[in-house]
Amino acid sequence: MLRWGRALRPPKRGGTPGGSPAPGGAPDRPLRTAAPLSSDIFRELRPGLSRLGQILKDQLPVSGGGWGGWTPPGTPPGPRPPEEADVVVVGGGVVGWSVAYWLKALEGRRHGMRVLVVERDPTYSRASTVLSVGGIRQQFSLLENIRMSRFSASFLRNINEHLGVPNEPPIDIQFQPSGYLFLAPPQSAARLEATVQLQREEGVQVALLSPTQLKAKFPWIDTEDVAVASYGLEDEGWFDPWTLLNAFRRKAASLGVHSCNGEVRGFVTSAEDTMPPWAPAPMTARIKYVHIHMPDSLEYQPVACAIVVNAAGAWAGELLEAAGLPGGLAQPPLPIQPRKRYVFSWHCPDGPGFSCPLLVDTTGAYFRRDGIAGNYLGGMSPPEEEEPDPGDLSVDHDFFQERVWPRLARRVPAFASLRPRGSWAGYYDHNAFDRNGVLGPHPKLENLFLAAGFSGHGLQHAPAAGRAVAELVVKGRYESLDLRRLGWRFAEGEPLEEDGVV
Repeated sequence: MLRWGRALRPPKRGGTPGGSPAPGGAPDRPLRTAAPLSSDIFRELRPGLSRLGQILKDQLPVSGGGWGGWTPPGTPPGPRPPEEADVVVVGGGVVGWSVAYWLKALEGRRHGMRVLVVERDPTYSRASTVLSVGGIRQQFSLLENIRMSRFSASFLRNINEHLGVPNEPPIDIQFQPSGYLFLAPPQSAARLEATVQLQREEGVQVALLSPTQLKAKFPWIDTEDVAVASYGLEDEGWFDPWTLLNAFRRKAASLGVHSCNGEVRGFVTSAEDTMPPWAPAPMTARIKYVHIHMPDSLEYQPVACAIVVNAAGAWAGELLEAAGLPGGLAQPPLPIQPRKRYVFSWHCPDGPGFSCPLLVDTTGAYFRRDGIAGNYLGGMSPPEEEEPDPGDLSVDHDFFQERVWPRLARRVPAFASLRPRGSWAGYYDHNAFDRNGVLGPHPKLENLFLAAGFSGHGLQHAPAAGRAVAELVVKGRYESLDLRRLGWRFAEGEPLEEDGVV
């Protein structure tokens, strides 16, 4: 009986291991051994075997995708977009991912609506979301902005109930509840007091401080030229933008949202359908396909879709100038454009302590603490006639030396001896019409929805804006907040005034 693990041996021919004749038998045959191969043969075979191994390595898939770690020329990295989707969200910043999350959350059933988020910068190195200072406040003068801030504050307070993913650590957005402090000169005092009254009617916890009260609360402030100040007492401060963005991404992905790296550069609309030459130009149309161009490639993928959401941030206006949109349907243009804003960092060991709020000066300069080691972040918006070129994210350090620092040192004398640490630049999605967000359907492109133009407060309004657009798509109406006034208003509408743009 054969047993596993025991080698089979050939029967002996009657000889001894040494080759001597067996007793009473013939002598064994001499053992025949193979002649050694010439080393020249090995030298000749080695290059061929090496080439064969490399060919197999290049052609066989390996774990993690790709082909042997090599990408054929012209092949875009990452997953290709699908051929069709129910909703294409253009822009993978915090607003776009909020829209995607709420679409699936309100849908009510898994794997129903196919949602695709398209982001052209997967590193987010130029994204407005992660380059902001992360503030959140209720101190706005426009009713819709106040209500969106209230909604978002509640959302962030209970973020794990909304964006928590099973078997993953709880989300900590590192919220610092230090409040906002707005300073008003005498000519703006009445306006600030009226705004605070409106905020209080909406449930905002905000205090009005006289110069004497302001000095008592924050002794490090020089109150010269300050007539009144408003100080947020609850749900105001700052948090980590990157954590919120990733929380939306992870939760949306867990609900079945797909994403891809690419750029939408063209559309196909129903206006291109074959029509008699004498027929008048259509007054409206639907987007049938979006063309997603692959990074580092000449390829593009047409994606058939039912709904498109323009959440492209600072480039939302540029998107509606893309190829394939008939000129008449894209008029008037969407007045959203990129505006470059600088953020400066400095160290001042004698500066304001832990009670320091995010202070907005009478001059428009602002600052807040950055950690606990005497570091601060701040900046200000330049005058309209001195807007920097948004073609790149280079920083003009003279702007800090000549414009920001003197204003800060005048308001906080300790900052006269600050030491600059660093700086960066980011983009505002500036709505040149009235500096407020644009939410809702496009008037001529029937299946296009807008979620952009927040002019610096998109991060803090993202939870509310995402839900609002998702409600329009899924339910056909606003339910949580009435934001109809933030819809398309550029043909004949009046600008919506907002005093609290920083």
